[in-house]
Amino acid sequence: MSDSVKANGPQMASPTYRLAALDQDFLLGESMRGVRFLLEFAKADEAMKTWGVCSTIVVFGSARIREDGPDPHPRWYAEARKFGAIASQRGGAYLSARRERHNVICTGGGPGIMEAANRGAADVGAPSIGLNITLPHEQEPNAFSTPELTFRFHYFAMRKMHLAMRANALVVFPGGFGTFDELFEILTLRQTGKAPPIPIVLFDEAYWRSVVKFEGLAEAGMISGEDLALFDFAETAEQVWDCLVRKGLRAHEEQATWEAARDMQLE
Repeated sequence: MSDSVKANGPQMASPTYRLAALDQDFLLGESMRGVRFLLEFAKADEAMKTWGVCSTIVVFGSARIREDGPDPHPRWYAEARKFGAIASQRGGAYLSARRERHNVICTGGGPGIMEAANRGAADVGAPSIGLNITLPHEQEPNAFSTPELTFRFHYFAMRKMHLAMRANALVVFPGGFGTFDELFEILTLRQTGKAPPIPIVLFDEAYWRSVVKFEGLAEAGMISGEDLALFDFAETAEQVWDCLVRKGLRAHEEQATWEAARDMQLE
C-alpha cells in the first residue's frame, strides 16, 4: 500500500465513530442521564397509548405477602385479587368503541399484592400494567401483568411518574417501606394540590392504625385536620370499590367487551 493511502481501521474502530444512537457506552454515560430519563418516559408512554390506556387504578402493597403465607397474608392477597377483578370488570379496562381503556389496574409489577391485583385483572380477561424496577436483588415481573404492558425502569422517579400521571384512584394494601414511600408521595401531591383530587383507600384499617398514628400528626400540628380526609379505609374488595365510586371515581361499565356480553348470554 502506498504511504499516501493508509488503512482507516483505527478510525473505523474508534468509539467516537459509532452512531450516537448505537453507542451504548455513550448512552449509559453520566452526560446522557437526562436522555435516559426521557427514554424511560417515552417508551412506556408510547406503549400505553398503543393499548388505549387513558387512566389507571394504582394498587400498592407489600411484595412479601403470599397467597399461602401466614395469617393475615392469604386474606390480603385474596382481597387484592378480587379487587383487581372487580375494578377491571366495572371500571372500563376493556377496549371501548372509542378505543379507550379506563381505570386499568396498574401495579409495581412484582410479587405479593402486586401479583394479586394483576392476577385479578387476568382472571376476567382484562389487561393490566406492571411497572417493574431494577434492583440490586433483581425483581422479576409477575406472570399476570399483560406482557405488552410490562415495563422495567432504572429510575424510581420515572417509575413513580408513570404510576401517578394516569391514576384515577389509589388503593394501598398493607406493606413496608416501599409501600409507605408510594403512599406518602401521593398523599403529599394531593395535600399540596399538585395532583387532582383522586380517592385514596387504605385496606385493613387495623393494620394501618397499628403502624401509623395519623391523628398524632394532626395533633402535633404536622398536618391539618382536613388532611385526614384525604384517605379512607376499607375491609373488603367490594368496600374498596364502593368507596372509590362514592369518592368520585367514574365507572365505565358500558364499555364491556364481547367476552362480558357472551357471559351474560350464557347465564
